[in-house]
Amino acid sequence: MVSILIALAALAAWLYLLIFNSGFWRLTEHDSTFAPEGASVPAGTRVIAIVPARDEAEVIATSVASLLGQDFSGRFEVVLVDDESGDGTADCARAAATAAGAAERLTILRSDGPTDGWTGKIAAMHRGLTYVRGLSQQPDFVLFCDADIAFRPQVLTRLVAGATARRSVLSSLMVKLRCESRAERWFIPAFIFFFQKLYPFRAVNDPSSKIAGAAGGVMLVRPEALAAAGGLPAIRDALIDDCALGALMKKQGPIWLGLTDDVYSLRPYPKLVDIERMVTRSAYAQLNYSPSLLAGAILGMGLVYLAPPFLVVFGDSPAREGALVAWLIGAQAYMPSLRFYGLSPMRAFALPAVAACYTWFTAVSAFRHMRGRGGEWKGRYQAPA
Repeated sequence: MVSILIALAALAAWLYLLIFNSGFWRLTEHDSTFAPEGASVPAGTRVIAIVPARDEAEVIATSVASLLGQDFSGRFEVVLVDDESGDGTADCARAAATAAGAAERLTILRSDGPTDGWTGKIAAMHRGLTYVRGLSQQPDFVLFCDADIAFRPQVLTRLVAGATARRSVLSSLMVKLRCESRAERWFIPAFIFFFQKLYPFRAVNDPSSKIAGAAGGVMLVRPEALAAAGGLPAIRDALIDDCALGALMKKQGPIWLGLTDDVYSLRPYPKLVDIERMVTRSAYAQLNYSPSLLAGAILGMGLVYLAPPFLVVFGDSPAREGALVAWLIGAQAYMPSLRFYGLSPMRAFALPAVAACYTWFTAVSAFRHMRGRGGEWKGRYQAPA
């Protein structure tokens, strides 16, 4: 009787996710449809990109060159905030701008790191924004972007045209992560799948929905709306800075979040431990550092992902059949994420094993936080005590 109830609960959970969670699994929100047909960049539009960078010498030249190479009809400049780098990040960025013949469009600022109550990335973003707000001519948009990504030339035009037409106060893109190593092929599509399950893009983009989110790699912001919301100090201690900014900005007007094929990550995750490090940095923060929410998340993941294959192998009829249907529904929901990364849909049947690893990563994230080593990023432990 217990096994039948578990199988029915898992089946009900998957039916709910499939039908009532804003179609998160379908991957319909994409920047190729962000700018309506005929939308264009208004003449004289000015955009300034703010790029916080900490020890990114290996990738910063590619990132800066791709930014400065945008095919954009307006005025576009880049502000790099060197966040206490010790590897020559600023020199690499300067050399890339010079090689691109665009040295005059790159400004490099030095950050002395975060003060108490600030996370490092938001402090660096604020350093850049403070500089921008001091300019005599203010930009129409500020583009916050990570230092370990590269842009194809048409991205900025598409973003600005779409944001102008939709009047969005925040427009963000989920960068296409690297999916080349064995670890990446197994775990990166699931990362996108789980993120969209928590923050269904269609719900995020619906002004009537309370769900808000963003993707920190690429965030195009209207600076006057950000100022009206209280600015970056309002989220200064947020470890998941992008979703915190999304929640802040949705109070000011429409926001938009979508996938893209034209902005891609330069950061490799060659081994499982690299994936673990990426997830454990903020997984417990997602649960608001709550032991009860952690317990609930582990139980929920166990019910939704692990119970169905367990009952298929070890359960009796009719629990076995109900569990099999739940497993098949979960696999079907995961297949579009695999296709987005060019992988075989047959990998979807391994989603329970991948989910088990992510559940373990979440538990490790909580354990590290309890030891005072939460939110680790390049030598900084940024989660609140």
